[in-house]
Parts: sequence; structure tokens; C-alpha cells
Amino acid sequence: MVACIDYDHGVSAIDSGYVRPMLAAIHLVVEKDRAALVDTGTNFSVPGLLEAMAARGVAPEQVDWVMLTHVHLDHAGGAGLLMAQCPNARLTVHPRGARHMADPARLVAGTVEVYGEQQARAKYGEIVPVPAHRIVETPDGASVRLGEREFRFLDTPGHARHHVCIVDGGTGHVFAGDTFGLSYRELDLEGRQFIFPSTTPVQFDPPRLHRSIERLLALRPGAIHVTHFGQVREVQRLGEDLRRLVDAHASLAQRWRDAGADRHRRLVDGLREMLLSEGRRQQWALPQAEVLRLFADDLELNAAGLEAWLDATT
Repeated sequence: MVACIDYDHGVSAIDSGYVRPMLAAIHLVVEKDRAALVDTGTNFSVPGLLEAMAARGVAPEQVDWVMLTHVHLDHAGGAGLLMAQCPNARLTVHPRGARHMADPARLVAGTVEVYGEQQARAKYGEIVPVPAHRIVETPDGASVRLGEREFRFLDTPGHARHHVCIVDGGTGHVFAGDTFGLSYRELDLEGRQFIFPSTTPVQFDPPRLHRSIERLLALRPGAIHVTHFGQVREVQRLGEDLRRLVDAHASLAQRWRDAGADRHRRLVDGLREMLLSEGRRQQWALPQAEVLRLFADDLELNAAGLEAWLDATT
């Protein structure tokens, strides 16, 4: 059984099965007899996603839109395979990401550079192209409709230059992909939620990310849906924490800019201490060893993203 969280207004967070349980969500939105999906997970996510949809009475033929927040493969790697299962769907994507969906060769090459070929194939499988005529580019201000429900797209770089956030006109809530960071449900404490940035390679840009976060906060949404994982509330409080932690990431990177061959290890060590310090600050209930297990991949990827940023700004 695929893990899911069902929210109000026809929104569900469906576990994509990526790496570990409750790491990455695919969001399903049901409006009367039509449906949309936000992000797709990987190829390996598609069978479980279809199962979860069926359990909610949604057939693949009812899907009108598959909306990508960005084209990193944990969000978009299953798009081609999923689109083949959803014959009436069109795919929305930032203009910078559209070509990668139609021809994923460069996207795959970049992923192999980060993970190595063997691990990339194990994580994502063979990436299937999306037919170009089914792709709809969504620059800033673009919108699509699901029945009477409108979705508006905001250009939100900082995590990636091909990132959009999606404002749900039915609720005022936002589907934020990775722009609003990581919020793992295992950390929730008596309903209180927590946030941590995602600075994965290769386009982390702190000033742009700050502007994107400010743009989301200015909307004053009642909730934000993040891919990692699900719905968060108390958005203004989390936004303050996220801004502080983005600055801390940038400061850590600058501290070790010239550390040479030792730089990655220094960054990972610094991020580990930052994470544990945040746990103490917020009084997380999980033991430190469990916190480090939850964030093991994130610490490595955040460090690699900080290195890419440093290299791009020398």
C-alpha cells in the first residue's frame, strides 16, 4: 500500500517511493471528475502512483495536467512514462526545462555527473521523452485550468533556474517544489512543523532564492505543499526560519571557499552541525542519530550544491 496524506479541497500527497518512505511526494489534485498531478517522481514511482489514484477513484484518463515544479529527476524523471499512461494529459514546465522533457539526454548527463552512471540508473531508470506537442511552457504569470479551478505559475529561481511554484486558485495554497525547502513529517512535534533548505546542485543562488521565498510569503498562503514532504502551515514562521538557514548555508560555503581538496568534507561537517544545532534550537524529539539518517543524502547534496555555487561565483 502506497503511503498517502489526504488534505482538504481534493489534494493528496502520495509517496513517490523515492529512496525511503515519505521522502518525496507527488501531489494529486481532484476537481470534480478531473485531476491534475504536481511532479511525477521517478519511473519507479509510476505504478504506485496509479495505484493510489485508483484508490481515490481517479483513472489515468481523467488526468488533464501533469505540472512540473522543475526538472530534477526526483521530481520529473517519471514524466515520460506517466504521460504515456495518461492519454489526455498535457505537461506543464518552465520554459528552461521544456527542451529537457522532450529530449532528456542533457538532463540525464547532468544527473550522471552528480551521482555516477550506475547510481543514476538505479535511482531513475531509463528516462522516457515527452512528445513535444504535449508540452506546455509556463513562464511567469501563465495559468491553466482544471475545470473551474485555476493554477497560476510563478517563476521562482534560487533552487534551480527552471523552477516554478504553482498557486492553486481553489485554495490560495502554493505547490512549491523545493523552493520552500524540506519539511519531513518525522520531525513534526505536536503539530509543529520545521523546515530546512535544499541547495542541491547545480543552480543554488542565495539572492534569487531569497527573492523567491519573499514572493511566496507575500502571498500569505494558508499552506504550502513541498515535495519533501507534503503540506506545511504556519508559513510565515517557517519562512523566517528558511531565510535564516539559507543565509547560514551561504556563510558556511564562504567560510570554506578556499579549502581545496578538503572543501566537501568541511561543508558536510558544517551542515551536519547546522542541522543538529537547528534540532536543538527547535527541540526536535527525534534522537540525533535518527535526524542524521533522515538527512543523510540531503547533507551530501546540499554540500555539492554549495560547491557548485562557489565555483560559479569565483
